Amino acid sequence: MSGDGTRHGWVVAAAAGAVVVGLSVLPVPADRRPPEPPAERASGRSGALWTAEPRARQVESLLRRRAEAIRTRDEAAFLSVVDPKAPAEFHERQLALFRSLEGVPLAEWSYATDFSDAARAPQTPVPADEVWAPRVTLNYALAEVDAVPTSRPMGYLFARRGDSWYLTADDALTAQGRRTWRGPWDFGATRVLTTGSGLVLSHDDNAGLADRVARVLDDSVRRVAEVWGPDWAQRAAVVLPSSGEELRALVGPEFAVDGIAAVAVADRVVPSLRRVEGQRVVLNARTAARLSDQALRVVLQHEITHVATRADTVDGAPMWMLEGFADYVGYRDSGIPPAQVAPDLARQVRAEGPPAGLPADRDFHLAGRRLDLAYQQSWSVVDHLARRLGERSVVRLYRGVAGSGSPSTVDAALREVAGVSRAELVTSWRADLHRAFG
Repeated sequence: MSGDGTRHGWVVAAAAGAVVVGLSVLPVPADRRPPEPPAERASGRSGALWTAEPRARQVESLLRRRAEAIRTRDEAAFLSVVDPKAPAEFHERQLALFRSLEGVPLAEWSYATDFSDAARAPQTPVPADEVWAPRVTLNYALAEVDAVPTSRPMGYLFARRGDSWYLTADDALTAQGRRTWRGPWDFGATRVLTTGSGLVLSHDDNAGLADRVARVLDDSVRRVAEVWGPDWAQRAAVVLPSSGEELRALVGPEFAVDGIAAVAVADRVVPSLRRVEGQRVVLNARTAARLSDQALRVVLQHEITHVATRADTVDGAPMWMLEGFADYVGYRDSGIPPAQVAPDLARQVRAEGPPAGLPADRDFHLAGRRLDLAYQQSWSVVDHLARRLGERSVVRLYRGVAGSGSPSTVDAALREVAGVSRAELVTSWRADLHRAFG
């Protein structure tokens, strides 16, 4: 999903103007993406090109040594592959990157190359004997969090000086559409807190918030598992960016980052394999720092619900179920009265009567109170179903509804699990709202 707007209900009051907390970013499913490159390209050996070009062997060796230096914490080896004639600013950024990664627990860090897909290489500030820009991908995994590595694009430019190849730039190919992905470690020294259920990655300037998140992370994961069940990793990585630039790098340029309090993101989903790569809960530290401890728990439980359910959620699934279920888990056992969870909905019922139907997906692309209302309506639908059917049945219903983007499948799941049609659900929900808020 993509969108922005103000955050609904009680969390707004707690955060004094915080905005979208319950947002999840659903990546393009793998089975709807263009085909992956052949295996020999992904490994860095593209057939005849590999055997014919010594520079391919040298660049692959360079990247292998760079990755090994990061994994083994060998600063001298890491710097040895950086172009000695590159600008001082590039050297400084590379050294800062290396040192920032020092405390990050990595299960994998490696590079893949596609030598048959080279961009037009610009000349370097100090002219080189040769420049080359094959496609490079970083494969990395956070230890104890990522079950499988995730892949991120790196817009690397290589230069040959004499017989040796070096990495000379990572931002020279932007005009050609090849950007280098930036992780938290690209934005300053990375502070890592490890809990029983995951990691919290932050920087020194938001250490206080990171400590608060770490204290409630394990309990938040446990509470999500109580509802969803154990069929997921039951681990989460929470990232606290220090700036709008870092936030944009982690969640994508489509968001108005000032309007985000928290986002659950994933890099890639393969629904047929239930495989999810690069799941992260990203907090807007400036907004989240204003949350009370209770509100912070609600936010984390909401976003971790998206982490737990991601493998069972397909692109195009109805947002009322995705966000309503996450909100239901977030507010569950919080002790917050319904009128505080859904104040805009309560006002709507009293002034106009209950909604005529379930929230439409387009409602989640609105702003302000209209978006708040969509979230509150969705929460109330799922809360209604949970009280009527029980949580186990709601989980079954989520799997049936969120596992398909087809309206007919949604209707079939409602009949199978809830024993009602969509129209009957709306009727019973409206009656429940009359009793609660009328």
